[in-house]
Formats: sequence, C-alpha cells, structure tokens
Amino acid sequence: MARRPIVFAALTALTAATAVLAQIEGTGRGVAPVDGGGAFEVSGVRVDVGAKTAEAARLGGWRLAQRKAWVQLSRRLGGPGTLLSDSTLDQLVSGIVVEREQIGPGRYIAQLGVLFDRNRAGSILGIAPDAGRSAPMLVVPLMWSAGVGQVFEARGPWQQAWARFRTGNSSVDYIRPAGTGADALLLNVGQVTRPGRTWWRRIIDQYGAADVLVPVVRLHRQWPGGPVVGVFEARHGPDDTPLGRFTLRVGSAEGVPQLLDVGVQRLDALYQQALREGRLSPDGALTPPPDPNATPEAVPEDDTLGAGDVVDLNALPTGTTLTLQYDTPGVASVANTEALVRALPGVRSAGTSSLALGGVSLMRVVVDGDPAAFQRALEARGYQVAVSGTTLRIRRAEPTGTAPTG
Repeated sequence: MARRPIVFAALTALTAATAVLAQIEGTGRGVAPVDGGGAFEVSGVRVDVGAKTAEAARLGGWRLAQRKAWVQLSRRLGGPGTLLSDSTLDQLVSGIVVEREQIGPGRYIAQLGVLFDRNRAGSILGIAPDAGRSAPMLVVPLMWSAGVGQVFEARGPWQQAWARFRTGNSSVDYIRPAGTGADALLLNVGQVTRPGRTWWRRIIDQYGAADVLVPVVRLHRQWPGGPVVGVFEARHGPDDTPLGRFTLRVGSAEGVPQLLDVGVQRLDALYQQALREGRLSPDGALTPPPDPNATPEAVPEDDTLGAGDVVDLNALPTGTTLTLQYDTPGVASVANTEALVRALPGVRSAGTSSLALGGVSLMRVVVDGDPAAFQRALEARGYQVAVSGTTLRIRRAEPTGTAPTG
C-alpha cells in the first residue's frame, strides 16, 4: 500500500515528460515564413508579350516586368527612375511572384510581383538597406476562436497568414518564429499576458529581438459555414499596449484566409504609423542598465597609453554580430543547429533570421571576444567553415578515409 503513491507519482512525471517532449518535437505545427530576407517588392506589374513560342513569350514577359518594377521601385525610394540593363537587373532580382497569368502558343499575359535584393538595390539607389526601419521586433500572433487562445500550440490560419506576409516593403523589422522547436513552450497565450520583464528579456534575446509585437485577432462565426467577423488589434511590448483596432467581415468560412491576409496588411500599416509617431520604441526595461555595484575590468597597460590618458570603458566592444549560413534540409535541423551554436563558448545570442527549408538559412549570432575563437569552436564540432567578412558558411565535414565514387 505504501508503494502506490510512489508508482503514481512516477507515472505522472513520465506522462508530463512525454507531453513536453511531444510539444517540442511535433512536426505538424511549424509554418516557415515565405519571405524572410526582407526583399523590396513591387506587385501588380502587368505585362502582355508576344513571341514565336510560349516559353520565349513568358521569358520576355518576366524581363519586361523586371524593367517596369525597377522604375517603380526607384521612384518610390526617391531615385531618378532610370532603367538598368537586363544583365544588371538579373543580379538584383531575387524572385518573381506570379499573381495571375495566361499562357498561349505565342503570347504571355500576366500580373506579376518582382522581388529585389535589399542590399544590392539599396547600394545602387544610394540608400542604406535598413534606413528608416525599426529595431528588430519579435512577432507573437495570437488568435482567439471559440473562446480558445492559440499562438504556436498548433498550426493555425493566423500563423499561416503572418508567414505568407511579405515584409520587404514594411518599415518594421519583423522577426517571425516558425513555430517549431521550443517556440510553442516559450511563446504561448500565458506568456503574452505576462508583464514581467525578466522572462521577456530572456525570450527576445534568444530570437535576437529588441521588443515584442502581439497582433491579435478574435474570430466570431455567425453560424457554421456562415459569415465570419474578425476583430483585429495591434499590441506592443510586455505591457500589451494597444496601438490600434479595426473590424473586418467575410461572407463565408471559405474566405477566412483572405480575411486574415487583409488583416495582416492593415495591422502592418498600424505598426508603421506607430513607428513614424515614435510609439514603437523598444522598452528600455528590456535592456537594463549595467549594475552600479559592478567593478570595471582593469585595462591592460600599454606603452602607447600615458598615465594621464582616460579610457572610456563603455566604448570598448561588447559583442560582435556575425551572420551564419547553414544548411536546413528539414525542420529538426534548425532547432538542432541553433542549440549547438548557443552552447558554444562566447555566444551571447543566436537566432535564425531567414529560414529556407531545403536550402541555406541565415542565423544572427552575437559573440563575445575574438570571432576566430568562434570559428575554431565550430570546427571542433566537425564543421567546415568558410569566412567572408562577418559572414560564416558552415558545412558538415566529409568523413575522412572515404574513397571518391565514380
């Protein structure tokens, strides 16, 4: 009889551990953003091109769309709107979005969107790629439906709408978690309503953000399959400060994705307006001042430093930001690589800033000390590291002693 409570407690602990493991390793939850690179986008470009073959007409339509889009982008960003050569545009364009197209035997009619690489296009136009943009903001999309709140606990339409949204034309620097790994444990309904800065500070540091944005939608269904009303709210910071609110309606449940896409665009407009008005500044409590009781480190003696010279300790470098390029064949590889990098000595923070499943993703890493030590630590873990400035490309080292095939 005395053993039953012990057995029951052990089964309870095992069940709880299994539930936590299922939350972390669930494969049906994450939705990767379609555009994490922040490219400049020009949408709604109409083309009508004829050629001898359908393929030639389509290629000609895409080239014409690049030219039209570049002129629009240049004028929108204050440039002269002059046309560039096709070879130059091919280097600037990072993608073509087919919004609508009709392909005939010798004719191509379409409405296209053109994505331009932000860094390359900005250098040609003479503007800084991040000019006028906000500090990095962590996005936690909260949806209420049937009285139940949801963030990343399961794959939902609100998360998918934010993943579909292209952020290149926004002045807000969004950091959108994919919802995989530990996202569902760190970012949930309970955390959104928690004002404590200590835990928030640890969370946003994991994602490389400066503050948090909480776009909220409350869905009200009139009857099954009938009209759906969405109440949208733009909220900011650990205090859940409201920045704006509006209501949209769609005639049937099939139109909910379109309703949410329009809601994301309207919320982005509210956040951009708040940024222009100075209401989207990062919370100072999330970056606390240094401890006044801390003893400053001694400055090593140097022959070039006179006895009466003053050294500003605050001007000494406190961290180096690096960009890590790594292969992401699947969802699990993202969480595994992030965990490995965060465990390396000297790493202050690490978070994926651009996710490309099946390709090469980008990770923002802040390290203390010499970046060469970070490189050596990666090589000690079995990686091949190629360095170009502050960008590191890592690959798993090939097994030694393996004879080449073929």
